[in-house]
Amino acid sequence: MLRILLGTQLRRLRTERGISREDAGYSIRASHAKISRLELGQVSFKERDVADLLTLYGVTDPDERAPLIALAKQANAPGWWHKYGDLLPSWFEVYIGLEGAASAIRTFENQFVPGLLQSPAYARAVIELGNERAAPDELDRRVQLRVARQRRLTWDDRLNLWAVIDEAVLRRAPGGPEAMREQIEHLLAMTAERNVTVQVMPFDRGGHAAAGGSFSILRFPERELPDVVYMEQLTSALYLDKAAESEHYVKVMDRLSVQAQEPKESRRFLESLLDR
Repeated sequence: MLRILLGTQLRRLRTERGISREDAGYSIRASHAKISRLELGQVSFKERDVADLLTLYGVTDPDERAPLIALAKQANAPGWWHKYGDLLPSWFEVYIGLEGAASAIRTFENQFVPGLLQSPAYARAVIELGNERAAPDELDRRVQLRVARQRRLTWDDRLNLWAVIDEAVLRRAPGGPEAMREQIEHLLAMTAERNVTVQVMPFDRGGHAAAGGSFSILRFPERELPDVVYMEQLTSALYLDKAAESEHYVKVMDRLSVQAQEPKESRRFLESLLDR
């Protein structure tokens, strides 16, 4: 995400000066294709290249240059999840990077409790379903990774999470009744946090707007970055960032939020499950 942000800024500066990709590439001894990849955040940046491009684009004030050069340095640093790289397929590593950079996530789930809201025992049961041959040590590390992701909800720049959960999610009990009880208690505890909203979509509401299945919408603090819609599949994921596509999913999420139980009503629903 940092590469995308820096690339977006460099593209804006280049187009404002009316400089072609060919001329920009020549200034850093590269092709126009590399400039395109840099501006899309598809490749890493050399600090020297960023400095040369800024000079070409007329950004000579040290106070203006410093943040962008620092951003290049940060973009090349490995993420905190680097030590779990052997567990992560490339398509999901992308998502963890997006999640770490997001300021808000709205998600609809119809199969499992969202990963950011899973208790350890529930998370382990869900992970075992997709990794039935994994050794206990590997399962432990996968649970640790999921728990580590949840720290985004408690950092100083807290992630705002708004989850709509289908009732079917709460009726399934991966890991057994005790794990599910712990999970519901964890959900109740999380809904007490000011940056977490949970709504339940009960069966009695009938059909709803998200007939296609689970999805998440990630929003970022940088205005230059578009919303990203994420849909996970068994062995891959789909990322949508075109405005026309993401706006459709935002409208669907808005309708789901209206159809579902209100947050206070959802808390009462969760408490009633515990009583049973």
